[in-house]
Amino acid sequence: MGYLEGFGVTLRQHRLFGGKRVTTAYSGGRVARKNRAKGKDLVEGKDDKIAKPERLHGRHVLNRYEDGMEKCIGCELCAGVCPAKCIYVRGKDNDPEQPTSPGERFGFVYEINYLRCIHCDLCVEACPTEAITESKMFEFSFTSRKDAIYTKDELVVDDSGKPKQLPWEDWRDGEDLLTSGWMRATSPSGDADFVGEVGWSNELGYGTRAAEPKQSVADAPKTVKTISRGPAEPSKGHGGH
Repeated sequence: MGYLEGFGVTLRQHRLFGGKRVTTAYSGGRVARKNRAKGKDLVEGKDDKIAKPERLHGRHVLNRYEDGMEKCIGCELCAGVCPAKCIYVRGKDNDPEQPTSPGERFGFVYEINYLRCIHCDLCVEACPTEAITESKMFEFSFTSRKDAIYTKDELVVDDSGKPKQLPWEDWRDGEDLLTSGWMRATSPSGDADFVGEVGWSNELGYGTRAAEPKQSVADAPKTVKTISRGPAEPSKGHGGH
């Protein structure tokens, strides 16, 4: 497609030429922050967000067990599998008297560069302890490159198990509840049919997260039917007998 064809697609989407609006008005969370400052619970009018699917990959969080210990064991598998090379992890031996995690090591340094992150969720899939998961908060308003590099202090959940809400993030109710449903759908007990079988550890502030509903037939990917053919006929060579 050339430049003129591309501009033509854009012009056809303009309302002056009968196009329909494909995005909604969004103030970057400014209206939401003003309402919260005024003590209002509801988010009004143009600042509403579109409902997000359960498997949307948003801002990461580092989880804790119910006793408060960190799940991250500093294995660096998330950094190794990351295709964008946006994760930097360094492990450190636990203090035997005051361990940070139940294992021998813990994540001493943990950084995610959101200028590079493509939210592929591979880090979540690679994590053996389900320490890192992705929330449904995807509205960032960075004002500097430094803010886009999250450190461990910003990623680890607080003492109540909730994600830390930074000034440039627009969190709404429920965006931390369906954390990384994709990981739980691909876990051994991720199918909702396995009721009562726990495939992951409880999380601080949430207990055991519910499994995803089983995918319906209508939502299942369409398979391509292959046409079976008989044995290929031998080719007739030129000049053969």
